[in-house]
Amino acid sequence: MKVGVIVFPGSNCDRDMYHVLTDVFNLDAQYFWHEKGLPKNIDAVILPGGFSYGDRLRSGAIAAHSPIINDVRKMADKGIPILGVCNGFQILVEAGLLPGALLKNTSLNFMCGWTNLIVENNKTPFTNKLKLNQKIPIPIANGEGRYYVDNDTLKKLKKNNQIVFRYEQVINGSIDRIAGVCNEDGNVVGMMPHPERAAESAINPIDNKPSSLIFESLIKTIGVKN
Repeated sequence: MKVGVIVFPGSNCDRDMYHVLTDVFNLDAQYFWHEKGLPKNIDAVILPGGFSYGDRLRSGAIAAHSPIINDVRKMADKGIPILGVCNGFQILVEAGLLPGALLKNTSLNFMCGWTNLIVENNKTPFTNKLKLNQKIPIPIANGEGRYYVDNDTLKKLKKNNQIVFRYEQVINGSIDRIAGVCNEDGNVVGMMPHPERAAESAINPIDNKPSSLIFESLIKTIGVKN
């Protein structure tokens, strides 16, 4: 079983993600540069956080046109689990693999701190070991994390159970307090907070277990025991 961690120019959470996958959860992870293709034996793909291309144009806009995105799109169509975290979420949205847009926070400032997520969908490859309405203490770090969709799309997200996480409180102006969504098939998930920074007790001052369950859900999905 192999998890691909895609690296773009400006990615800065790729090593954090790789560390958690390999050292904490004993998964076989491998970096893939954005100009390269993905091998066919990949079982899951993660687009980590950072500032790809320095957030030029819009966050994730340039990275969404990287050559490797064509392979990510093919794997999404095949049902392969794909997770985008922070800038990875922005890239998936810009690539059209997830609905919506990520706008500047209402404060117009970069936000860095701890918040709580509420699990709204526990049927995805990354949430199947979490309980509905479970609280996840987790850090955020972004300047363009305000999720937005129009009202018709919001109704569709609710109807299709595509809202995966909500913030417990209003923190950045995201519509309906949305912090993470999935595609209609549920295998592509994007979230703004950083589970890779919350899955170890040494760096989570509140409770690392809920964030750990995001990775344990992936392990359950792809059939590899920790």
